[in-house]
This record gives sequence, C-alpha cells and structure tokens, in this order.
Amino acid sequence: MRLVFAGTPAFAVPSLAACLASGADVVAVYTQPDRPAGRGRRPQPSPVKAAALAAGVPVEQPETLKTAAAQARLAAHAPDLLVVVAYGLILPRAVLAIPPLGCWNVHASLLPRWRGAAPIQRAILAGDAETGVDLMRMEAGLDAGPILLERRTAIRPDDTGGSLHDRLAALGAEVLAEGLARLLAGEPLTARPQAEEGVTYAHKLDKAEARLDFQRSAVELERQVRAFDPWPVAEADLAGETVRVWAAEALDLAHGAAPGRILAAGPAGIDVACGTGVLRITAVQRAGGRRIGAGDYVNARPALRTLHA
Repeated sequence: MRLVFAGTPAFAVPSLAACLASGADVVAVYTQPDRPAGRGRRPQPSPVKAAALAAGVPVEQPETLKTAAAQARLAAHAPDLLVVVAYGLILPRAVLAIPPLGCWNVHASLLPRWRGAAPIQRAILAGDAETGVDLMRMEAGLDAGPILLERRTAIRPDDTGGSLHDRLAALGAEVLAEGLARLLAGEPLTARPQAEEGVTYAHKLDKAEARLDFQRSAVELERQVRAFDPWPVAEADLAGETVRVWAAEALDLAHGAAPGRILAAGPAGIDVACGTGVLRITAVQRAGGRRIGAGDYVNARPALRTLHA
C-alpha cells in the first residue's frame, strides 16, 4: 500500500512514526513551508519535515493544495491512502478524491465535540471531564467525516495544554497504527456517522485570550492557566506589574473583596480575589525573566505582603 502523510507540528510526529512502522510504503510527506522562528526569524523546518528527512522520506511543501499543479503533483505519487494529522491546509474535494482508499484524519477530540483548530485547549477551558482522539474518514466539511476508531482519556485536574497534547499525540499514533494494521490485513473498518447534536467549534487560540479577568470565577481562571501552558501562557496584573502566570490553583473561599485584589502573598502563593472564589497563583514569569515560584516573586516584591493588610 502506497501512503502519503500530511502533517506539520510536533503532535503529528508520533503518527508519522506509526505510518513508517506499519508496513505501508510511505512515498511522500506533505508539510507546510518552512516558517520564520526564533530570535533570528530564520526559516525553520516543521517537526514533521525534520522527522521525514531523518527517515529518508521525500518531502513536499506546497503553499496550497487548491491549484491544479499541486493536485497533479500529489496524484503523481499514486497514493492508495492519504493520512492527515494537523496539517494546517484545507484539502479540496479534488484532493480527497485522489487516493482510492480515501483520506484518514487523526483529530484530537471526541467528535463532534470540538471540531476545528484548538480542540485540546478548548476541552480544558470548558472543564470537559473526558477527551480523546478519533480516526476519521475525511469528507468535505470541517472535521465532519465518519469515525473509524476512537481512543478516550480522562482530563486530569492537573492537565495542561502541553501534557494533554503529548498524551493525545501518543493516543493518536496508537489508533492510527490499529487502523493501518487492520487495513493492511484486509479487515473491515466500519465507519459510524458523527452525531448531529453536540457539534462545537474549537476556535484557534488568540494571544489576546491569555489575559486573566478576575471578574470571572477562580475555577475558570485555573482552567485558563492550565489550557494556555505552554502557549500563549496566561497573563495577569499583580499590583501594577504584568506577569505571565504558569501555574495556579482555584480555592473555594468566600470573600468580600473586589476582583483582582491581592488577599495574601507568601511562600504558598499569591491569593487573588475573583468574581467567585480565590485564585492562588503559584508560578510566574516577569518580563525578560524566567519562570519562578510565586514565593520567590513575593520575596523580590516585598510590598506585595502588605497590600492585603
């Protein structure tokens, strides 16, 4: 079986490894063009490109798949199956029709919950108890195809966007490996249509969302801190200084203070009044600095200890 893989970020790398180990002939890897990154803003290869080159697989990096030339180039690889994992480019109907066995997609949610660009972070923000990965047969429409296989996992109370990303990337590779093994063995894969109810859209993350609004509940803000680790990282104003907030804990405490007021500051953290409850901030980062514990931050700003007196 000739297989073409399309993916870009680190999330897709375990799935590429699953394809390479499956016994299928991975004839090409598609990934987005190199983008400027780092302090020098020099073009950098995507994680998928780096992994493909290390494995000796030819790499294609078209700006779009909407042109006849790009579609002809893909068809020339004569793929039996196209596997797509966080590729980042829209696949037109003409592309979906190229592989005789169709196009598969590994998506990081339990569809139809969280279709779209940021399902991992949106699940944490919403307080979902469970998420997972779906192996989906692609059709026209955003993440709307039928489900072939699924893996589920609980969202832990301490999960961050980063930890859940890594766990789902591994689960995605597992479910894809099972699908490929069954396909290569000639076993049927029965696709079930997605439910018509419960469709939600996971909007792309915006850095403007990182700002903590203490008018909201402490529970919501704790989720925001966890979801936005490692990017874009939550931000808050603490007594006139804007800091990045890397870790926080929601405390179910009643108070009569205005939202945003510092109620306590010490080795355990910085307790900030919220619309409901108290957010205890435990790790921060000052502008130009590194991540530090809140206790160290309080030691560097002793005036914080007296604000709540």
